[in-house]
Amino acid sequence: MEKIRHRGPDAEGAWLDARCRVAFGHRRLSIMDLSSQGAQPMSSHSGRYLLIYNGEIYNHMEIRAQLDSAGSAVPWRGHSDTETALAAIERWGLHAALPRLNGMFALALWDRQEHRLHLARDRFGEKPLYFAFERGCFLFASELKALTPHPVFGDEIDRGALRAYMRLNYVPAPFTIYRAARKLPPATVLTVTVDPIAESISVGNPLPYWSAIEVALAARERRLTDRASARDELRELLASVVRSRLMADVPLGAFLSGGIDSSLVVAQMQQSSNHVLTFTIGFDDPSYDESLPAAQVARHLGTTHTCERVTPSQAREAIVRMPAVYDEPFADSSQIPTYLVSRMAREHVTVALTGDGGDELFGGYQRYFVGQRAFPLIRSIPPWARRPLASLIKAMPPASWQNVIGWLRGLGGTRLSDLSGERLHRLALQLRASSEAHMYEILMARPDDETVALENGEERQSDGMSDWLAPLPPAEAMMLFDTLNILPDDFLTKVDRASMAVSLETRAPLLDPRLFEFAWRLPLAWRISANTGKVLLREVLRERVPDEIVDRPKQGFGIPVGSWLKGPLRPWAESLLEERRLSREGYLAPGPIRRKWAEHLAGTHDRQNEIWAAVVFQEWLANAHEAPVTALSA
Repeated sequence: MEKIRHRGPDAEGAWLDARCRVAFGHRRLSIMDLSSQGAQPMSSHSGRYLLIYNGEIYNHMEIRAQLDSAGSAVPWRGHSDTETALAAIERWGLHAALPRLNGMFALALWDRQEHRLHLARDRFGEKPLYFAFERGCFLFASELKALTPHPVFGDEIDRGALRAYMRLNYVPAPFTIYRAARKLPPATVLTVTVDPIAESISVGNPLPYWSAIEVALAARERRLTDRASARDELRELLASVVRSRLMADVPLGAFLSGGIDSSLVVAQMQQSSNHVLTFTIGFDDPSYDESLPAAQVARHLGTTHTCERVTPSQAREAIVRMPAVYDEPFADSSQIPTYLVSRMAREHVTVALTGDGGDELFGGYQRYFVGQRAFPLIRSIPPWARRPLASLIKAMPPASWQNVIGWLRGLGGTRLSDLSGERLHRLALQLRASSEAHMYEILMARPDDETVALENGEERQSDGMSDWLAPLPPAEAMMLFDTLNILPDDFLTKVDRASMAVSLETRAPLLDPRLFEFAWRLPLAWRISANTGKVLLREVLRERVPDEIVDRPKQGFGIPVGSWLKGPLRPWAESLLEERRLSREGYLAPGPIRRKWAEHLAGTHDRQNEIWAAVVFQEWLANAHEAPVTALSA
């Protein structure tokens, strides 16, 4: 419990069933019902169930009304959503109650009558849940750091998971960096049965209670046909999902980047509240600075806006904190500004709304509309011609191609604005792909795995590629794939750990299941056009803010990793990538790593992603092994 104090600094509670040898511990961040009536672990009114959970149920007042109107009224003790969830489970049963809960949550439910523990996670994976089953002991927690101190937990690194991490920048679910631990997939329930007489434990398999694929495919069969009506419905849905996430007994605000998603959320907040607090951070490098457009949106909407300019030294100080924040290697560099804006916002509020989910639901990433054109074009090239063409591209290094592209741009090649030498080399790999799913895998991950000194096992792969539905148009297949994989494993992980590290709760209105279903009822042309995404979202936002805000090019949220590795971060990176150190530790292959590092420093290749992943792992490894778990076990 002490290891996750940051997730709940306001109170703590513990409960023990000595006969069944079941123990619950909870750290509370008080958001709803700040009184002791909202404390956890919480027992149901009948005493059958005991619940601990992290998250918020946004429709819990509607559920209370349904429970009170259907049969005898519930003798409510307080107004927390924890009590509502327990009452719903008691009345309808867990598997019937979970699909009715609209919210983000990770929960553990002990059934005293059947001696069963149930673990469940929300639909999109906003809240984390880890578990391990070692030597007859079942462990679970919101973060890995709460599992590792336990005497039975084995701290052996999963080299297959490391291999996947070095390609993806994150460890894909259900795996973790440790062989002993797993992530519970979103929208699933895991049941553990305890036999107190035999003193044995039986662990089942995660079972889904909701399916994004089924919902999306069913929604496509009910396509909307009237654009004006669709706009009206979207406007009403946005109002509803944002309003439901303003429920709190503590101060509340929003992250504001100046992009489509956060601007829409804040605009809707301003309609529902007289006083909206918004937060952003700025960098001196204009390529990474979102402070000016955010300030423009804030002025137009009339929010109370706070912006903090981050110095390189502040960012570097945050970098070395990340291994402790994320528990396992995690190399999405936008974790740094996300942590910094969370830390700043926490000085003013306890809850912050975000724009997460808008890109995946409404087609915000450039790869969707580019892939819509590029994948069929690649497939149209005769198989006999693909390999020679790929070899021709690879024959010249990216830096040389970059010079050629620059020369062509000087001659008026305006269509080459998004092309680079590195992207051409990625195209060469895609030419050898066997399917559109394989093309996308190459697009989203580094294809080589030579940097990992793999002693045993093969790369850990989630079931993600089976989520690629060939009958769908490439853009829709990409959106659905991202919703099921990159969204929970990367983006939502990033926001949850960065915000909860400073005891800030974040809420993502655009990930409401009603909005997800609506998005999949839209014709594809209402989500993406030939050169832009979020078509219908933009139309709604134009009603609230000027066109120059809506039409601003999409900007990533990150730090200048490539240049910093060559400059202020170079001594730090060099110490972590020292050849003898790599050889001694035995996880990363010294030869390939040192070669890529030299190429990056020389500027012949842009190796920032590979090098960043390597130094993040090395920093995590040093942090994780400061106090080895094996010593605790002994």
